[in-house]
Amino acid sequence: MRFVRTKIDAVWIAEIEPMRDARGLFARVWCEFDFLQHGIATRISQCSLAWTQNAGTVRGLHFQRPPHWEEKVVRCVRGAAYVVAVDLRVGSPTHRSWVGVELTAENRRAIVVGQGCAQGYQTLSDDTELLYQMSQPYVQTSADGYRYDDPAFHVQWPLAVTIVSEKDQTWEPYTW
Repeated sequence: MRFVRTKIDAVWIAEIEPMRDARGLFARVWCEFDFLQHGIATRISQCSLAWTQNAGTVRGLHFQRPPHWEEKVVRCVRGAAYVVAVDLRVGSPTHRSWVGVELTAENRRAIVVGQGCAQGYQTLSDDTELLYQMSQPYVQTSADGYRYDDPAFHVQWPLAVTIVSEKDQTWEPYTW
């Protein structure tokens, strides 16, 4: 696997190194040793699948509060999505900065979202599925979020936003 740094030290892009032959390809999408070699000590506690029907839909920005901060490895397995990570770590030199990356079934990239970052995405095509690997199980009392258009972050979504859940529209503004 190849790891590409982003401007946020807790966020990486993970790219596969496929071995190809006449049958197709084979590649690792998770290797604890490779992650540890890059200082990413992620253990996988839960995997989830998110399917979104319509392009332009936004989900997020989601995270879990301490003591359930989580790391996420997010990969698109069908369709295409623009995935964003926002640095919520007070005192970080990139506090309130965001990174966005296009993930598609074809490019097979993943984004590694470290502890202390919120994550969300916008679907770029209909019928999109994202696979999440998370370091912590979901804990409802720790689950939290900020609006996709919170002025503290100035996230620039690539498409016009068409659908946002009621819950994602009612998150409190960022005030840390």
